[in-house]
Amino acid sequence: MLRLGSILRDYAIEATDGTIGKVCDFLFDDRSWKLRWIVVDTGSWLVGRKVLLHPSAVDGVDDERRRLRVNLTMPQVKASPGIEWDQPVSAQMQDNLYRYYGWDPYWGGSYFGSDLVAPALAPPQRDMVALRAADGSDFPSDIAEPHLRSAVEVSGYHLRAVDGAIGHVEDLLVDDTNWGIGYLLVDTRDWWFGQHVLISPHAVQEVNWAGRDVLLNLKREKVKASPSWSPVETVDRLYQERLHRHYGWPGYGW
Repeated sequence: MLRLGSILRDYAIEATDGTIGKVCDFLFDDRSWKLRWIVVDTGSWLVGRKVLLHPSAVDGVDDERRRLRVNLTMPQVKASPGIEWDQPVSAQMQDNLYRYYGWDPYWGGSYFGSDLVAPALAPPQRDMVALRAADGSDFPSDIAEPHLRSAVEVSGYHLRAVDGAIGHVEDLLVDDTNWGIGYLLVDTRDWWFGQHVLISPHAVQEVNWAGRDVLLNLKREKVKASPSWSPVETVDRLYQERLHRHYGWPGYGW
């Protein structure tokens, strides 16, 4: 099921023996558009710590109680490798978590299979902790992992079609089955007042992180002619099929 990331960010994390905190962000890989980590604010339970949980630990989503259930215990989380609020998430930190919990870094593969339209979105071919620098030496393990991006950070980025701006990223739609980012929710108010459109990462040509821009391989006319949608509507399979036919995007494993 596709869900707005901003809504999930308010969900509590329920371990098998109690509540460990609240979702405050998601970290995703900017090549495969898969969520790699759920960032949890532990509040007064583990003061000064943030906890990273892998999506494979999620057992279910409870919309009525606004909770994500995880197959972990509170002592298990408490004893996990520490991630401080003011530190970047490095390859070494992630490797420590994979080893501690026994999580698979390749879990879920790419959300888009082999049908990506831009080389920049290609899924990683090697484990991030096995990366090597250009001279063949070990990739520094204590620096921020360069392809790990914050969902909160991306909100507000400007989207630019090949012939002009179309709006800004308002939210991300997350698939809670395989934890991929299915669509960018775009507010077009400065170009097409009162409208929202969904753009698949298939259309992303480049993300300019320094300039806070998302460059698309689409023309504005194509976007304006896309099937209409409102944030209060459900993104069901029928709508997705219409949307993908309009743009010529591959489906998501339908």
